[in-house]
Amino acid sequence: MIHAEERGTSKNRKKIEWKLITDLPVQSRKDAIEKLEWYALRWKIEVFHKILRSGCKAEESKLRTAQRLANLISVFCILSWRVFWMTMLNRSAPDAPPSLALSDIEIDLLDLLVKDKGQRSFRQKSLSHYLTKIARLGGYLARSDDPPPGNTVMWRGLSRLTDIGLGAVVGVEIVGN
Repeated sequence: MIHAEERGTSKNRKKIEWKLITDLPVQSRKDAIEKLEWYALRWKIEVFHKILRSGCKAEESKLRTAQRLANLISVFCILSWRVFWMTMLNRSAPDAPPSLALSDIEIDLLDLLVKDKGQRSFRQKSLSHYLTKIARLGGYLARSDDPPPGNTVMWRGLSRLTDIGLGAVVGVEIVGN
C-alpha cells in the first residue's frame, strides 16, 4: 500500500491524500513516487478511451474478423490520439504556432470557414486560436467565460474540418479551380 499526502495546504480545498493498493514492488520512496506518477496519468488514459468509444464509436463496428477489427481500431487510435493531443496542447502550449498541429490546408480552411471574433484578425494567430476555431465547428460557443474546449467539441469540429477538407480537395480535382 502507498500512502501519499500533498505537501503544503491550499486555502480553497482539502489536502489531497491518496491511499493506493498495488501489487507492484515498492521498495523505496523513489518506487512509490513512480507508482503515484503512473496513477496520476490514469485519467488521461480514461479520456483517451472515452474518445475512442464515444467519438469513434469503436464498439459499434460490424466487422466480423479479428484482423479487420484490429485495423479499424488502429486507425481509430490515431484519430483519438490526435483529438486528445490537440485538446491537451490547447491547454499546455496555447501560444505555439498553429503549424505544430495543423496542416497549411487546415489553417487556410479554418480562416475561410470560421470568422475571427473581435480584433484577433490583426494579431498573430496562435495554435489556441485555431484549435478554438475547430471547436467552434464542433459547437463550442467560445464565450469569454467558457472553459477551454473539451474533447467532444474538438472531435466534432475536427470531423467536420476533415470532411470539408476532403470535399475541397476533391472539388479542386473535379472542377479544376
